[in-house]
Formats: sequence, structure tokens, C-alpha cells
Amino acid sequence: MLKTLGRPAQLVLLAFAGCLTIALVAAAANAVLLWRSRPLIFTSVHRVPMNDVGLVLGTSPLGRFGKNPFFEGRTDAAAELYRIGKVRHLLVSGDNHQSAYDEPTAMRDALVGRGIPAQAITLDYAGFRTLDSVARARRVFGLHKATIVTDRFHQPRSLFLARAHGLQAVGFCSRDVPFRWAKKTLVREVGSRVKALLDVYVLRTEPRFYGQGSRSRLQLVTSVTPAGD
Repeated sequence: MLKTLGRPAQLVLLAFAGCLTIALVAAAANAVLLWRSRPLIFTSVHRVPMNDVGLVLGTSPLGRFGKNPFFEGRTDAAAELYRIGKVRHLLVSGDNHQSAYDEPTAMRDALVGRGIPAQAITLDYAGFRTLDSVARARRVFGLHKATIVTDRFHQPRSLFLARAHGLQAVGFCSRDVPFRWAKKTLVREVGSRVKALLDVYVLRTEPRFYGQGSRSRLQLVTSVTPAGD
């Protein structure tokens, strides 16, 4: 059929076929992650299973118009988990690639401001992206189980990556951010889910930095003061 078409028409048809293939692959990848994660995601603090540690995934504390609603939602959700006794310790993992940008410290300060004891919070400064955060939680901080705290749209990818790296995780969702503020992030997440599958099954991507010496610290979590004391 292509031979009967002129060169311009052939190029248009090939471009269309390529775009259609990419769209189908993206749709299939997203469907797989959404389906696999559905039983592991909780929106009610009363229904989420108890775990010793909540892994809070980082984001910038500031957005274009002031406070970042994703940051506020995640820290509110983590504080709620701790106060109600569903976790006994919080591992906050975010990007601190330069001294002027420090997500973990901002999360700790926000949690302390919400009444969470500083000794119940451990900081991971090398959570440069979701894969790094969950892999380091398992390999560096020695966790086997955790409750991941992040936005609902982020949970499928986070849980997939966590389990791929040996961390048995469930997810507790922060409150939804209005669509008018979240639309760009939601669109970007579609591609990020495809990348997550490639990272695990094709590229075998590892965290940028594993580090040493942090494992023993979080293994002491089971002996920390219980929530509410």
C-alpha cells in the first residue's frame, strides 16, 4: 500500500503509525500500573494498614503562587498517619542536590510544625526521584515494609517501583489537588509511568547514590517512642 502513495503521504502515514504505537504503549503501561496498585492504595486513614514507618515522598515546598499544595497535602497526610498511630516513624525522602534546595529539611520542619516530634522523623537527602526514594528506603535504610505517603495519581508508580525494589508497601493518599493546579503534573505522570516500567524491566536503573552508614539508624525504628506519647 505504501508503494502506491507519494513520498509525503508515506511519511505522514508512518508518522501517524508511530504516534499511534506510542499512545497504545503508554495506555497499556498506565493500565498495568493502575490495575496492579489498586488494592494497595488507601484514602481513609482508618482503613490503611499499620506499619512501623511511613515513607513521605518529597516535593518542593513552594509553587508558582506560594505554598505548594502537593507539599502541604503530603505533610498533612503524614502527620495524620502518625497522630492516629498508623505509623510510628516517618522517613522523609527528597531532593537536596544543592544547599539552596532542601526538600527533606522543609518536610521535617513542616511536620514538626504540625506537632510531630523531631525524633520521630528521619531524613533522606538523596531521594532525587521516586525510584531513588523507594530503593534507598529498602537498601540504605533497611526497610522491608512501609506506608508510602504521596498524591493519589503518584501512588501507582510509587508502589510499582517500591515492590520492584523489594519494599512491601501500601499507599496512603494525600488530599487531591484541584485539577486547575494539577493538570500539567497529571499529564506528565502518564509518561513517568511508562518510564518506570522501562527502568525496571529494560534499563535496570539504580538510584544515583546509595551511600553508607544509614541502615542501622532506621532499623532502630521499632524501638522509638510510640505515636502520641
